[in-house]
Amino acid sequence: VRNELIQIDTTNILFIFCGAFVGLDQLIQRRMSPGSIGFGLRSTPSSKDRDYDELIKHLRTDDLVSYGLIPEFVGRLPVMATLDELDEDALVTILTEPKNSLTKQFKKLFEMEEVELDIRDDALLEIAKLAIEMKTGARGLRSILEKSLLDTMYEVPSVENLEKVVLDASCIKGDSKPLLVYETDLDSKKLQ
Repeated sequence: VRNELIQIDTTNILFIFCGAFVGLDQLIQRRMSPGSIGFGLRSTPSSKDRDYDELIKHLRTDDLVSYGLIPEFVGRLPVMATLDELDEDALVTILTEPKNSLTKQFKKLFEMEEVELDIRDDALLEIAKLAIEMKTGARGLRSILEKSLLDTMYEVPSVENLEKVVLDASCIKGDSKPLLVYETDLDSKKLQ
């Protein structure tokens, strides 16, 4: 086997280096807080008092080196941009609007069993609130939705005359199970 030198022209290639750097905000907080010892000690806000989005906007290359990245690599990052955390509205948009959104995926799964899945607006908001509370952001949306529907998804194929499954905020909180609506009954029944 011959070793050949492969040359790639990278003039039109854009490299994007990104990630969730846990604890980077604490390094920035430490750098920004003046350190004092003794009688002249001034009280400084703790890292919990400072907003994460506000702190991360003060990112410098030396913070990345302190975080553990090698200086030779950091020196090749000509532009650094930070992103704000996602809010409830953004998470609800992620759940509903993309072509292959999570809600559309789950509705398609229920359609395969000829059952309509109705995810109420309050359920979407509760999913977003829970993702923010758990600090998982958009990555955690699927697991929250799946946890709420898992038992129902297993039982739906064996339930006769099922027309619709309704998911509301109480289901996301774990206070109740999804509401089942049957074709022949006017009454709604809870999954047992």
